[in-house]
Amino acid sequence: MENGLGLHMGQQPLENSAPPVLIAVEQGDESKMNHLSPKAGDTNLPKFLVCGISEALLQDSSRQYTHPGKEEKTNVFLFSLQSMVPPDPPGTSKEEMEKLQEELKMWQKRVEEAENAKLELLLSKLTADGECDKAEKKLTELKEQEKQHKDRMISFEQELFLLNQEKTELKKEIEKLKEDLEEYNSKDNLIKKKVAGMKLKFTHLEKMKDDGADLDMDTHCVFGAVTKIPFRLNQNHALLTFEDEEVAQKLTKMSKHCVELDTRTANVTVKPFDLDMGFQFELHVTISGKKINVSEIPKLSISKDWVRDKLELHFYKTEQATGGGEIKDVTYNKSSGTAVITFLRPGASSKFVGCTKFPFCAEGRWFNLSVCPHFDFHLRKFQPYRGVSKKTILLKGIPEVEEDEETVQDMIEIHFQKPSNGGGEIEKIKYISRGAAYVCFEEDAGSATSEIPRDS
Repeated sequence: MENGLGLHMGQQPLENSAPPVLIAVEQGDESKMNHLSPKAGDTNLPKFLVCGISEALLQDSSRQYTHPGKEEKTNVFLFSLQSMVPPDPPGTSKEEMEKLQEELKMWQKRVEEAENAKLELLLSKLTADGECDKAEKKLTELKEQEKQHKDRMISFEQELFLLNQEKTELKKEIEKLKEDLEEYNSKDNLIKKKVAGMKLKFTHLEKMKDDGADLDMDTHCVFGAVTKIPFRLNQNHALLTFEDEEVAQKLTKMSKHCVELDTRTANVTVKPFDLDMGFQFELHVTISGKKINVSEIPKLSISKDWVRDKLELHFYKTEQATGGGEIKDVTYNKSSGTAVITFLRPGASSKFVGCTKFPFCAEGRWFNLSVCPHFDFHLRKFQPYRGVSKKTILLKGIPEVEEDEETVQDMIEIHFQKPSNGGGEIEKIKYISRGAAYVCFEEDAGSATSEIPRDS
């Protein structure tokens, strides 16, 4: 913008300051400058240009400029409106001036408060912007976590699907294995069976033929065994074994019987029953005349070969002292602490039959070793059989009475001993009023004996 004095002013006024006034005064008229200060609210300035000037112009408050088309120089004076204080208007009293000053202070205070409020709002805005940035960042993180969670869920679902498939396949395999197990058990029952304990007795000693095959003076024994067949007798049931088979069969055909139990009559039922499978076999035992078993051998720091040599030397010396023979072989098992010693002379093992503990010296210490004959077992003539007891009947439906178990058993026995009731002589009777018990049937006589304690 060009002014009447030929000046180009493009800069903005300084911040927070009133725009300066550019006043041109011709030479010789500087005295008029004192009357050019604008008064408050005065907008009718003389024909002078008022504009914003740069900071550089403010540093020089008086310069000379040449008016276009004229040779005269003009003095330019710069004034800041902010530094101009208008004089008090005429006719203003001191009280009014104080009121105006108070009002001015009030407005200045309000302006200051407004500026403070503006500053606080700016600070709040900056804080809010920071919180907004944090919230957006947190939202981004949560979205990423949600995506990862969804991916994990998909992975878990796939893994669960595979596990369910594997579970189904395992169930099918288990079912198949159960079927195979049942099939194997059905076959296995033909050759294996848990048997009740039975005491065995030595029956005879068979002399072996001297055909050159047995020169070691071994002892051979044969034991015959027949298993007892257990039967579960439940609560309020009774078993009766008669001397005559025909009596038991006749009572079974009658089925229903009325038994007098003290003051009441009990309707009981006679039932036939099946027994489990039993077994009989022969146990052949050979006691070696040349071998002995040694156990409880201590674990020593020396090598396995040294222990074997020490055992051989020790038992060789002992046998030599008592007239024994040389040792043929020593088989030593370090992990189990056992050994099998084989002598050259037949019958040498008989020297140790009565000796269960044997002294042994190693590493300057003495130990007691366990010594026993060497046995060889063979199971022969193993034969299963189905147990049948035609002399025994099973009574069911016996009611509970106040009398004790033995009294009720006596009343049942008296009833079935009477020929008028179709009974006969009873060999064995067993009644259970509470719990259950196992009775065992023997092959020779077919009598029932209680062998296993009852279940409560």
